[in-house]
Amino acid sequence: MKTDDDEGRTLGASQDGSETARDRDARPDGRDETVDERADRRWAELLQELRVAQTGMQILFGFLLAVVFQPRFTELNDVDHAIFVVTVGFGAATVGALVGPVSLHRLVAGKGLKPQTVTIASRMTLTGLLLLFCTMVMVFLLILRVALHDTLAFWLVAGMGLWIAAWWFAIPLWARHRAHRMPRH
Repeated sequence: MKTDDDEGRTLGASQDGSETARDRDARPDGRDETVDERADRRWAELLQELRVAQTGMQILFGFLLAVVFQPRFTELNDVDHAIFVVTVGFGAATVGALVGPVSLHRLVAGKGLKPQTVTIASRMTLTGLLLLFCTMVMVFLLILRVALHDTLAFWLVAGMGLWIAAWWFAIPLWARHRAHRMPRH
């Protein structure tokens, strides 16, 4: 039987002392929630994350779609045209991955698959963030190649790519690793 550390009372036990569904489903992270409550909470958190990522991607993708209609676009050399095409491809793939959780949810809503839906949608979102990273690096490369016309663009893009990768991936993975090594109270 689990007890609340602060007060020593039993959590999730019915009056006859038997274990309840809430007690069986309580997580080691200290949350007292059922599997369905946890899925609902995780889904709400994921939606908030998606709102941020989707907004940024919509602005970036809109910029990419407008570039091709600018008069200077025809002045780009073959390498820059290729970078643009790859960038638009990454952008479209990013939109697909970041909108995917919405479609997934709509197609399976009400089928009793919320925990599985959250897991799959989380993976789609992480894939979308990786693709967004690639899209941003490619956009930055294209812009700096046009603006600077020299190899300095590659060094600046590499530095910015490392900076973004650190904030988006390295630091969160480090925090996750560190949290798993720390004893739980």
